[in-house]
Amino acid sequence: MNKDIVSLFQHAYDLCEDGDYRQALRYYGEILKHEPKNVKALIDTGVTYQNLENLKKSIEFYEKALNLDSKNTDAMVNKGSALHTLGFFPDAILCYDEALKIDKQCAMAYAYKGLSLGEIGDINAALDNFKKALLIDKDYDVAKISKEVAQDLLKAIRNEKMKAKKL
Repeated sequence: MNKDIVSLFQHAYDLCEDGDYRQALRYYGEILKHEPKNVKALIDTGVTYQNLENLKKSIEFYEKALNLDSKNTDAMVNKGSALHTLGFFPDAILCYDEALKIDKQCAMAYAYKGLSLGEIGDINAALDNFKKALLIDKDYDVAKISKEVAQDLLKAIRNEKMKAKKL
């Protein structure tokens, strides 16, 4: 990667850190004008659109990245995250499963899969995925918090069942 492209990436990254996503998109666009097959720029563009809540556009960029590199776990997990936000939980789960086929140690894929499973009501499977994420990265906040929520939900469900049996 040449110095100009590296500099454009740095500017785009700094703008994203400052929350100036629209300006960052201009820099990513400049990178892609010179290197249209730059997978990192495609993914970063997708993430930036996702931060702007333009989820359909973000998915387009993740798909472009996956067309160039079908084994890119970052693109796959980010696509799943956008699908999850749109409420397409089964599709998101498929993305996370694909990412896990590529990298069985992807804590983020397990944690995000757990979130999607929780959304469709499969709390036990969600909890299993949070535990897997924590086995890989014991400090992963999303998995820690979500595991606790899932455990509390399961406890509440068990208590309700016990109350129902007593009636």
